[in-house]
Amino acid sequence: MTAPVIGVLALQGDVREHVAALTGAGADARPVRRPEELDAVDGLVIPGGESTTISKLADIFEMREPIDKRIAVGMPVYGSCAGMIMLATEVLDGRPDQHGFAGIEMTVRRNAFGRQVDSFEAPVTIAGVEGGPFHAVFIRAPWVERVGASVDVLGEVTEGPSAGRVVAVRQGNLLATSFHPELTGDLRLHRYFVDLVRATA
Repeated sequence: MTAPVIGVLALQGDVREHVAALTGAGADARPVRRPEELDAVDGLVIPGGESTTISKLADIFEMREPIDKRIAVGMPVYGSCAGMIMLATEVLDGRPDQHGFAGIEMTVRRNAFGRQVDSFEAPVTIAGVEGGPFHAVFIRAPWVERVGASVDVLGEVTEGPSAGRVVAVRQGNLLATSFHPELTGDLRLHRYFVDLVRATA
């Protein structure tokens, strides 16, 4: 079985960690920062980092329009943390000059769980992923406040003061999580995305 080629948007953030996790999950993973590199991939990961910086660099590296076009024709994309913000149609507490790819019909709140000192870990069960809850790492993470009719909620925080907050969603070929699976060594979510890319390649 041929490994799907999956790019990691290499403008800022957890690029190496996602490349390693995708490789471990059976993908031909590579960093992507130029339009011609995007042309060569079957799917894309938008990593955690700083969403306002990723937004600016997407313009500087002339990646915004090519990514928008690939999303429009069905390219699978997975966004973690800042990547979730970049995929949302509406961002609360963002900067006025911040523009994402608006692929998933949802409203997210930036830094919803608090600042860096408020980072935490919690178990999160993801619908469609077997093996029990994920040990989810949240770092200055967003949460989802509203989803459109075509968006499936895959996971919520189940414990603590943030119980009930939506932290994983999917709309068609687009997947997003508030947390960072690339930091835990648990490859199940990356395998889930690799399978999604393989099914559409």
